[in-house]
Amino acid sequence: MAHPRQYDDSNPAIKRLREISLVLPETFEKEAWGECTFRVTGGSMFAMTDNNHHSSGHIAVWVKAPPMVQEILVNSDAKRFFKPPYMGPKGWVGVRLDYKVNWDELAAILKD
Repeated sequence: MAHPRQYDDSNPAIKRLREISLVLPETFEKEAWGECTFRVTGGSMFAMTDNNHHSSGHIAVWVKAPPMVQEILVNSDAKRFFKPPYMGPKGWVGVRLDYKVNWDELAAILKD
């Protein structure tokens, strides 16, 4: 059974996330688990939205991160950055889209 859609296409944060994600080379969007996911052609998923996913209480994006980035970001500002469920143990970092978003910083995290 398919998951119900969790996101609203009219949300400005989702629109901005799409803008910065889809300009990356060979990137496409695919809905999965009711969320927006961003993937590289011939590769894997590198980002997924969190629109109150499992009652998280926020709107965020989970991003595949290089080693140590999750720890550095979460330690720098635990309200903006977090260790997401499921993917957190694999080094992914959660970035809140509903609290003090630095879009240039997020673009750099996505690009990495």
